[in-house]
Amino acid sequence: MAKFYPALNDQHRLFIRRQKIFFTASAAAAGRINLSPKGMDSLRILDEYRVAYLDLTGSGNESAAHLLENGRMTLMFCSFDDDMLILRLYGRGRAIQPRDTDWAALRAYFPALPGERQIIELAVESVQTSCGYTVPRYVYAGERDTLVRWAEKKGAQGLLEYWREKNRTSIDGLPTGLLTE
Repeated sequence: MAKFYPALNDQHRLFIRRQKIFFTASAAAAGRINLSPKGMDSLRILDEYRVAYLDLTGSGNESAAHLLENGRMTLMFCSFDDDMLILRLYGRGRAIQPRDTDWAALRAYFPALPGERQIIELAVESVQTSCGYTVPRYVYAGERDTLVRWAEKKGAQGLLEYWREKNRTSIDGLPTGLLTE
């Protein structure tokens, strides 16, 4: 059943690279728990103790607010094919904005994707694997291009306006750190 590891090993890294979707979970001390699916070519394994994903514009910015408040985050990868496995990364995360000194070095790991908002970096504290026996099988049919088309249509100025209106605070009123000087 479930096994814990102190860091990512080669098998974990291979499994993660094969997944087309992953999920992020975060929570502040009070308020709603956030659970979000992520896709596209947005995740990178930096080393056995760090992963990062290019966070694209969304309807909210809950993860950034929660990370600013307490840093706790879990990433979950789960196989929908014959390779039955669920893999969770538990750790402390932080949102890195284009204004931050770490931005340029981390940004270089990712392809250009319209609507990029920030990079979320997770310092992995533990890795858990479990069976995944009850996860149904699904066939990958491709990426959706809806967000890409939406972001391209908005343009840089439209995205800034959207962030100001919808991404500066969480749904529970916590600051996200986006667009602060």
